Amino acid sequence: MKRVTIEERPWWRKQAQDLGFQFHTIDGEKYWDESAYYQFSLNQIENDIEDVTTDLHQMAMALVDEVVASEEKLSLLCIPERHWDLVRQSWQQRQPHLYGRMDLSYNGQGPAKLLEFNYDTPTSLYESGFFQWLWLEDAIKHDMVPSDSDQFNSLQEQLEHRFGNLGLKSLHFASVLNSDEDLGTVRYLQDIAAQAGLDTRYVAMEQIGFADGHFWDKDNQAIEALFKLYPWEFMLAEEFSDFIAQSDTLWLEPPWKLILANKGILPLLWQANKGHPNLLEAYFDDGASLAPGWVKKPVFSREGANVELLLENGQHLQADGPYNDGRYIRQALAPLPCFEGNYTLVGSWVVGDEACGIGIREDNSLITKDSARFLPHIICD
Repeated sequence: MKRVTIEERPWWRKQAQDLGFQFHTIDGEKYWDESAYYQFSLNQIENDIEDVTTDLHQMAMALVDEVVASEEKLSLLCIPERHWDLVRQSWQQRQPHLYGRMDLSYNGQGPAKLLEFNYDTPTSLYESGFFQWLWLEDAIKHDMVPSDSDQFNSLQEQLEHRFGNLGLKSLHFASVLNSDEDLGTVRYLQDIAAQAGLDTRYVAMEQIGFADGHFWDKDNQAIEALFKLYPWEFMLAEEFSDFIAQSDTLWLEPPWKLILANKGILPLLWQANKGHPNLLEAYFDDGASLAPGWVKKPVFSREGANVELLLENGQHLQADGPYNDGRYIRQALAPLPCFEGNYTLVGSWVVGDEACGIGIREDNSLITKDSARFLPHIICD
């Protein structure tokens, strides 16, 4: 694994604009960054990332049965008691799931370490599945990378296959208003679902209503199945949450995904698999002072918000955010590798139950925040 500096393609911004990749630059700062790429060997991808992703996913899935059967664990995960049956039944009915991303600390030499699962509303999907593949094709065509370069990326093909096997005829897609990134992610998924033969519609989350036992879109079309890029923990705290169990809408992701998207799954996973080389020691927070070499995370948080870490040398880092009113977990620190002053996070994708690609993000600090940049990668021995 190495970071290789490279010239940007002069046409990439126009290409992005033409394709609707509106969030390549966010608040004037570069998000898509092709001034460098990461190079992996095939052995690193297959043995250290793909196989590990499959193992970690299977271990996590194996825990869901145990969690839904335990009121103590559902409570530890801060799932509201009045929605336990919703979560439990969605799992017992094996309601289908679509995709997820797990974040790994990996430097190319040691075993990858699981930092967390993003299994409810993961983003960076369009740039992982589509735009970095376009970059690779152009880079090979213009001799910018070795001609035999490949990429760990069958994300789009796996998503199309998954949509085609959900057994659905129609599917609504929803995101919140005024978020280019969320809208871009949802529109990408909607396009793939249409390619799989589904009748698709888009509706903003704010425009969904409930009446006569159904959720409806703004055109009074009943919503039979809905992919929502909106967190379950937000939905279950809102006014309409009690209607969810009353409706016959199929949700993607299903309510049981709230268990795996929850940072509380990390201490439960450690308890069940102590000493596993790809897991980090983790516990529920007991309120004591944070020890050197440990990280503190809210059970519900995104983009590094409200994460606090204490390095072995006593340096303290903390990211601000809105997730400061709930339970926390503690996790042993596995510092992100640093390449030329950039701290690198590997996001490993799972569609259905298949590991199928990665996306690389860089931040200027050990905490990967929403301002982190996305860089492409290649496989080349």
